Amino acid sequence: MEDWFDLVDDGQAYVFQDPPSSYGQGVSDKASYIEGMRRRMKAAAVAVVDFMESSKSTPALNVIRYQIIKSATSAAANYRAACVARSGKEFFAKMSIVVEESDETVFWLEVLYASRIKVDKDLVISLGKEWRELTKMVSAARRSYRSNRS
Repeated sequence: MEDWFDLVDDGQAYVFQDPPSSYGQGVSDKASYIEGMRRRMKAAAVAVVDFMESSKSTPALNVIRYQIIKSATSAAANYRAACVARSGKEFFAKMSIVVEESDETVFWLEVLYASRIKVDKDLVISLGKEWRELTKMVSAARRSYRSNRS
């Protein structure tokens, strides 16, 4: 039997395997959506890191590289933290950070696309579409939470 902390290839990225448990066997659609979003946010962050690591170094790109890797990984990490929030206020605060960091990632991708920095513009477009969609989704989730609490 595999130890629960072994890394498992989920098709897109390596993730830590959850420990065996009988709790929550009847996983709801909401739970599977949340898990899917966790994986999607992480995959999008990894895609940004990989893209930046494969790009040649220039002074301007180094500044953008630093900023975009920070914003993309922060968005994914804070989404993960929101999923285990201890209160509604903590959830809302974390989701607010996710929205802000996701939007910042879109901003840096727009700057990369509009600039004369030599990067794969098609990949920038692809990453931009994914991050714009993620931003809209997390923004809607935050807005929905707020309206359900009012």
